Amino acid sequence: MFVSFIRALVLYLILVVSVRLMGKRQVGELEPSEFVVSILIANLAAVPMQDIGIPLLSGVIPILTVLSLELILAVLSLRFIRVRRLFCGNPTMLVEDGVLNQENMRKTRVTVDELQQHLRENGILDIATVKYAILETGGKISTILYPKHEPASAMDAGVKVDDVQLPLTIVSGGRVLRSHLAAGGWDQAWLDRQLKAYGCRLEDVFVLTATKGGKLYLAVKKEARP
Repeated sequence: MFVSFIRALVLYLILVVSVRLMGKRQVGELEPSEFVVSILIANLAAVPMQDIGIPLLSGVIPILTVLSLELILAVLSLRFIRVRRLFCGNPTMLVEDGVLNQENMRKTRVTVDELQQHLRENGILDIATVKYAILETGGKISTILYPKHEPASAMDAGVKVDDVQLPLTIVSGGRVLRSHLAAGGWDQAWLDRQLKAYGCRLEDVFVLTATKGGKLYLAVKKEARP
C-alpha cells in the first residue's frame, strides 16, 4: 500500500515535469497538472480493471493519491504565485505592437506558420494589425487588434439593435421537451398553434426552437436516403 502511494507520487511529479518541459503547445486546453492527472487516472484505473489478481485497494489508493495531489496543488496555486508559475507557467508575448517576438517564439516553439494559421482562423490576415498576440498558459493564443482595426460595434455605428435572447429547443427529433416548453412560459396549445401555422405535424419536426421574444426556427425531417 505504501509502495503504491510512493510510486503514484513519483510518477505524478515526473509526468508534471515532463509535460512542462514539452512546452505549452503540447498541452492544448489543459494545464500541465490537469493533463498529467488525466493520463494517470486513465492508466491507473485500467490496470486493476484488467488484472483481477491486483487487490482493488491497491488500484484505488494511487488514484486517490493523484486526485489529492491535484487538489492540494490547486489550493497552493491559488494561494502562492510562485507555485502557480512553477506548475502552470506564465503567458508569453508572441506579437507586440505588430512586431514578432522571435525570441519568445523560439522558446515556446511556435512557428510563424502556426501563428499565421491562428490569425487566419480569427479572420486576421495582416500581422501588422495585431497589437498583442499572447500564448496563454493553457496553450491558446489570445489576439488583440489595434483599435482602428477592430470591427465596428453597433454602439460605434450608432445603430440600435435588439437584445440577444437564448433560443430554447422545444421539439427535437419529433419529441417535445416539456421542461423547455414550460421554461418559456408556453403550453401544448401554443405549440399546436405554431405547428399548424407551419403546416406540419409534430412527428415531422426535426427541430423547433423559440425565444421568449417570439422568434421561431423550424426544420422539417428529411427522408433518409438508402
